[in-house]
Amino acid sequence: MSERKSSPLGHADLWEKWKENGDLEAKKELIEKYLNIVDYVSGRLAVGLPRNISKDDLFSNGVMGLMDAIEKFDYKRGLQFETYASWRVRGAILDGLRQGDWVPRSVREKAKRIEEGYQKLEQKYLRTVTDEEMSEYLEISEKEFQQMLQDVAVMTLCSLEDPIREEESETRMSMLIDDKAKNPDHKVREFFLQESLTKGIEKLTEKERTVVSLLYYEDLSLSEIAEVMSLSPSRISQLHSKAILRLRATLEKSRNLLMQED
Repeated sequence: MSERKSSPLGHADLWEKWKENGDLEAKKELIEKYLNIVDYVSGRLAVGLPRNISKDDLFSNGVMGLMDAIEKFDYKRGLQFETYASWRVRGAILDGLRQGDWVPRSVREKAKRIEEGYQKLEQKYLRTVTDEEMSEYLEISEKEFQQMLQDVAVMTLCSLEDPIREEESETRMSMLIDDKAKNPDHKVREFFLQESLTKGIEKLTEKERTVVSLLYYEDLSLSEIAEVMSLSPSRISQLHSKAILRLRATLEKSRNLLMQED
């Protein structure tokens, strides 16, 4: 994203006109100047999504996220607006996808089966389980297991943004971001889950950790990661699916332990 970085201080006059004076023309100019963030984020998320997902819809939802970011951003703190806006834009696009119920029930069921398999087997063996062991648990061939991972790839794109439980708003990704102070009890729970997530990442295979790191921390797309690791895009999708489903299983186990202590 280096090609599009421009500090909010570079548009200080616009931010001041909008935030201090409510100048709508200044707000409109800010939206136009930062539309490339929407283009970049929507383009990255489009990789790996089904072809029936409209890129125009992704972009439109992203624009709503950008407008929300401009509304809420505090330019006086001297923070990088692009980083803040990127999260807002990404969140708005993923919200739009979820509301559209774009993941078929069959795909959700496959993801749930794999997640449960990782949770049970890794609890049983106390180590990272192999594809062979997972295939045996699911009573399918390794080739069929790889196809399952490919099938759920589009779902795992949003997995860290999904609620830990369907009836709650707390997301897995929120545990990686300290955005506001919370009450002590919540902080203890959050720390426990965050620690569980960290341990879960440590248990991933080297390739899975690399994919997670490049995607979520280095901000590379799946196709770019494929080039870096000299693997096919489909193989990267499979590694990503396995990593996310392992992490989901780890967090769900930790969540259940917390619920038992209540």
